[in-house]
Amino acid sequence: MVGGRARSAAPRDLAEDPQDWPHAELTGHPAAAVVQKIAATLAGILAERRLSLRGLAATSGVNRQSIADLLAGRSWPDVATIALLEAALAVRLWPEGTPAHR
Repeated sequence: MVGGRARSAAPRDLAEDPQDWPHAELTGHPAAAVVQKIAATLAGILAERRLSLRGLAATSGVNRQSIADLLAGRSWPDVATIALLEAALAVRLWPEGTPAHR
């Protein structure tokens, strides 16, 4: 598996309280922190625009379940997924800089 054991657990499972995803505390997991920021940003945009997962899937070409899994922290999204979502929404989802270590 690309990424080795680092991706054997879902991003949300690396949080101190997975039920609080995407706002849960993450310590020492920079990749999971990036996914968390992407999920939080995407959730905010969907709410702000009142856009459904089905609507975003139709616009972006990304499978609805893939979007749901990203939002829930159940998957590690690939670059193509993020690029397609960014293009469809005309926003940057990938966070600036690197995740802060706490």
